[in-house]
Amino acid sequence: MTGTAEPVRRTTEIEEVTNLHFIHPLAARLVPLFAALGISANIVSVAGMVFGVLAGLAYNHYLDPRWAIAGFVLMIAWHILDGADGQLARLTNSQSETGKILDGICDYVTFIAVYVGLAIALAGQYGNEVWLLVGGAGICHAVQAAAYELQRQEYNFWGLERKSAAFLELAARPRHAGGSPGLRVSDLLYRAYTRLQFVAAGITPEFHERLGRALQAQPERAAAIRQHYREIFAPSVRRWSVMSSNYRTFGIFLCAVLGAPRIYFWYEIVGLSGIMAILLYQRRARYALFFQGLEATAP
Repeated sequence: MTGTAEPVRRTTEIEEVTNLHFIHPLAARLVPLFAALGISANIVSVAGMVFGVLAGLAYNHYLDPRWAIAGFVLMIAWHILDGADGQLARLTNSQSETGKILDGICDYVTFIAVYVGLAIALAGQYGNEVWLLVGGAGICHAVQAAAYELQRQEYNFWGLERKSAAFLELAARPRHAGGSPGLRVSDLLYRAYTRLQFVAAGITPEFHERLGRALQAQPERAAAIRQHYREIFAPSVRRWSVMSSNYRTFGIFLCAVLGAPRIYFWYEIVGLSGIMAILLYQRRARYALFFQGLEATAP
């Protein structure tokens, strides 16, 4: 399934600051070259994953600061290619659900490689109990990253009417999710996974249905409603960027050069999970604030 044309760069008003001013500008310099050479976005995703796996091998030797620096540089290279693959897909209008899934897999493989590389090194120092700590951090990472990415996609769908996130509307309507004739097992699994993402992100089907009804009932106010949505939710999505992979990359490097990667894994479990709980609470308050404003301005 091919997506519709979208802006090449990601949405700036909700973009994480290091992406906005460093990673994505560097990625943007590579995108025209990749396009001219006929390199597909999926190949760029896989190439980025290779850098991520190499970063994991480097961090396995983190006690030598030179290897920790090498791991950090390799992860930055992964970030740049991870930013380039999406830009390339949008530039060539070759977005697809397969590409999105592959991009997500490559992201997870990168962090799995880094976590495993560090865990092997730590197990040699502190014993195999370290694997429980790293495994718990990995689970928290998966939940937090999925929740953050879904926040971004919801913003693009409702605030900017980006068709590339149209699956959110389908996933937000559980009464249509299963039992339909002709659905493949992969479709059902994908919808179930997306619903789990909704739970993790604190995004409720009721919100989507109510907002959808408001847009259908007042098409002449659609632009104003979407503007109101952006005003309410842009600050919230920016706060969620603390869950982005960029800050994890910096955190891993800092703890590695200090010789204390375990601090990072505890922060993943305790610190970021606590922050996520606060952000989820604030998001529900914004849902109420959004509809209060919508009702106050209704004719």
